[in-house]
Amino acid sequence: MMDTYRAYFGLTQTPFSQDVKELLPTVNVTSVLERMRYVMELGAVGIITGDIGSGKSSAVRFAINKLHPAEHSILYITATTGSVIELYRQIAHSLKLETRSPSRSYLQRAIKQAVTELTNKKRKLLLIVDEASLLRMDVFGELHTLLQYHIDSKGLLPLLLVGQSNLVDMLSFPKAKALASRVVARGHMQPLSEDEVRQYLEHHLKLAGCKRNLFTEEAMTAIRQGASGALRKINNLARGGLIAAAKQEQQEVSAEHIRVAATELI
Repeated sequence: MMDTYRAYFGLTQTPFSQDVKELLPTVNVTSVLERMRYVMELGAVGIITGDIGSGKSSAVRFAINKLHPAEHSILYITATTGSVIELYRQIAHSLKLETRSPSRSYLQRAIKQAVTELTNKKRKLLLIVDEASLLRMDVFGELHTLLQYHIDSKGLLPLLLVGQSNLVDMLSFPKAKALASRVVARGHMQPLSEDEVRQYLEHHLKLAGCKRNLFTEEAMTAIRQGASGALRKINNLARGGLIAAAKQEQQEVSAEHIRVAATELI
């Protein structure tokens, strides 16, 4: 099925992939990069929220790729509902530290020492916790402790929390208030506008080797409405529409093709 529609439209690669190097720098994406740099500059905490499939993780990875690897050390972990020790082990693993110790205090000291050493080597650090809305409330309090370093006026380990919209509400609870007080920037991934959807489709078709927009105006409207502006569903509807059009040997993707594609999705 994949080879058929790609051959039919003369595409050189699968369109609408999740490769962050090919991500269109929309307002959402560029704002994530701006907030990330601001948080690192101040040594503080930032928050990026968005609905499921809004592209927040992709935007964060895109922003990471814009940071010079020779100057930055990015500690990227995916949160779980586990204990504080589980979180510390993930961070320690990112720092290439020994993680078998069951001691919370040992892991915290080891992480802080590694962070201090990297900072002394003029490395710019950033801890990113994706799916942060999964964290337990006691973990938020522990994160605040981890960010404290002696009498430094500037935090050595900036933190970016990425998660669903309820992440902001979670930070209002008493156990998380100390961490919340360090937040200096927060952004929410907004649905793509009609014009951004057009740009997004044209951008990815061009990357796939197509020099023209294969989607009718009605099809693009159907994609935006069906996906509610969410990137993941835009990708799936657009690719499904191409498949449906190729099956019917049509040169353009219509709104009906998008409706057919929608029947394949949950």
